[in-house]
Amino acid sequence: MPIKNQTVQTATSAKKVVLSFIKALNDSNFDAARAWLDDEMLFEGVMGSRHGADDYIKDMKKMKFKYAVQKVFADGDDVCLWYDITMQQGLEVFSSGWYKVEDGKINSFKVLFDPRPVLEQAKK
Repeated sequence: MPIKNQTVQTATSAKKVVLSFIKALNDSNFDAARAWLDDEMLFEGVMGSRHGADDYIKDMKKMKFKYAVQKVFADGDDVCLWYDITMQQGLEVFSSGWYKVEDGKINSFKVLFDPRPVLEQAKK
């Protein structure tokens, strides 16, 4: 079991990785965002999942989401963000993302949100 200082240092490092990834996405710097992802990363979301960093980044280039982080929680290699995601056509959705970091890279994350506004906008 790691001592407390190691746990704090790991949480700080994981938090830096995740926030750097989010900043790169916000800046539309997809090469930098890709560098923070493990090649075999797994994304699970309300509307689908992706396996592999290249597929995920390919989708992000199309969607161009912007993230306004409201709160960050870090525990070891786990980081949880509460954020507003601005999607296409200005739709803003409050969401939560749970990121797992290993060896300085995000190896998986899950994003949860209420999909009703997205589905309603898709009907238009």
